Amino acid sequence: MRQEDLPVPATGLLLTHFLTVADVARSRAFYTDVLGGEVVLAENPCIVKLANSWLIMNPGGGPTPDKPGVTLRPPDDPDTATSFLNIRVADIDACYRLWSGKGAEFLTPPIDRKAELRCYLRDPDGYLIEVGQATGLLRGVLADPPAGNG
Repeated sequence: MRQEDLPVPATGLLLTHFLTVADVARSRAFYTDVLGGEVVLAENPCIVKLANSWLIMNPGGGPTPDKPGVTLRPPDDPDTATSFLNIRVADIDACYRLWSGKGAEFLTPPIDRKAELRCYLRDPDGYLIEVGQATGLLRGVLADPPAGNG
C-alpha cells in the first residue's frame, strides 16, 4: 500500500463511495478485474482506486458508536435502487465491449438518451452502475425528465 494512493486529501475534501458487500473478495475482483480498478488495501476496509475516485468496501454489520441504530447490508432487492454509481466515459461503445468481454452483464446496450449515451450494469451484490457518455449535453441538449415526471 502506497500512502499516495490512499483517499486522504491534502486540503479540503475528497469524495469516496462506500459499498456494503456480501463478499469482499468477490467485489474486489469485480471492481479490479472487470472495471480496471487498482487495489489500494485488500481488507478492513477494502479500498479500490477506480480512475480518479475510490470505492471502500466492507461487509455489513450492526450499529457502532458513531452510527447508533444503523445496520449496513447489501441491497436485498435488485429492482429497487436509492442510489447508484455513475461512471462517465469518453467512449461508451469501447467500454461496453471491454467490460462485457470481462464478464460484466449490462441491462441493455448503450441507448441514446439525447443528452447522453447510457447503459447500466450491476456489480456482484446487485448495486446498479450507470455508464454514460455525454453527447447532446455538450451541445446544450438536456435529458428528458425522469419517468413519471411529465
